[in-house]
Amino acid sequence: MTVDRFGRHIHYLRISLTDRCNLRCVYCMPEDIVFRPPAEIMQDEEILSLLRLFVELGFDKFRLTGGEPTIRANIAELVREMCRTPGVREVTMTTNGILLKRLAVPLAEAGLSRFNISLDTLDPDKFRQLTRWGKLEDVWEGIRLVEEVGLLPIKLNTVVVRGYNDGQDLIDLARLTLRRNWQVRFIEMMPFRDVSGFQQSQVVTESEMRAVIESALGPLIPLNGGRLEGEARVYQLNGASGTLGFISSVSAPFCAACTRARLTADGRLRLCLLREKEVDLLSPLRAGATTEELKQIIRQGIWQKPWGHGLEQDVIPMNREMSEIGG
Repeated sequence: MTVDRFGRHIHYLRISLTDRCNLRCVYCMPEDIVFRPPAEIMQDEEILSLLRLFVELGFDKFRLTGGEPTIRANIAELVREMCRTPGVREVTMTTNGILLKRLAVPLAEAGLSRFNISLDTLDPDKFRQLTRWGKLEDVWEGIRLVEEVGLLPIKLNTVVVRGYNDGQDLIDLARLTLRRNWQVRFIEMMPFRDVSGFQQSQVVTESEMRAVIESALGPLIPLNGGRLEGEARVYQLNGASGTLGFISSVSAPFCAACTRARLTADGRLRLCLLREKEVDLLSPLRAGATTEELKQIIRQGIWQKPWGHGLEQDVIPMNREMSEIGG
């Protein structure tokens, strides 16, 4: 078991497979972003070597992120090897969904447990505006295919941006849960680096989101006694098949319940999404560090995991874009 200095059992690792993406969402990265050279990114065997170390330290839940993880070469085979690793309980993926019409079946066959799919609006024109490059129909086709292959429950992630999708879009997305056993998760936008000014000025809080939805669709019924389910507080509309989740890192942080760490695409252990502190694992791995040496580096890093972010003190992470961390 790996614990931090606050006694939290850290057993959930989010692995960024690449900093690259096939979209340029306005809240995530500038359109002219420059990505890292391929030589700086973890190779497949390096990812698997580090995965095995984390499993030996008590990690059992893994989420693959990016950038956009589905653009990585040989993604299905990499997932297959991860899922075969003894001690791995669950491998899931967060994706923009653009390539799922081609990859949903191979990833399901490889052993992937579930997808979280980004979907910020059901309006095709607005989708193009938010993503700069994307087509809504590609994502929707991927979602339906994921449902067909049975990777359930489907979770849709919506980052809510003031002036873009904070009105009718919220209502339309929430309405999806009336007849579908999906979870639509509304996420408060978080500030990072070059787009932090935009992110801070356009944030929409959970209370604002809920008010918009309830004004159109009726009261939201809290589930789980109001307790968090992972990082989301979950509600349900009256008579709905699915649920609504709210991830409120800005207005209602859930740091006390955090069990996760992140591994960036260039092999840094990031201890908190919204803090700059990182521990380099790739360099010692490439330099020939022993298994025990690497484990000790990880243990020491996890021990120093901060209690939470510093947004209330205007401490904003500036060393990476969101796309380099994986959310």
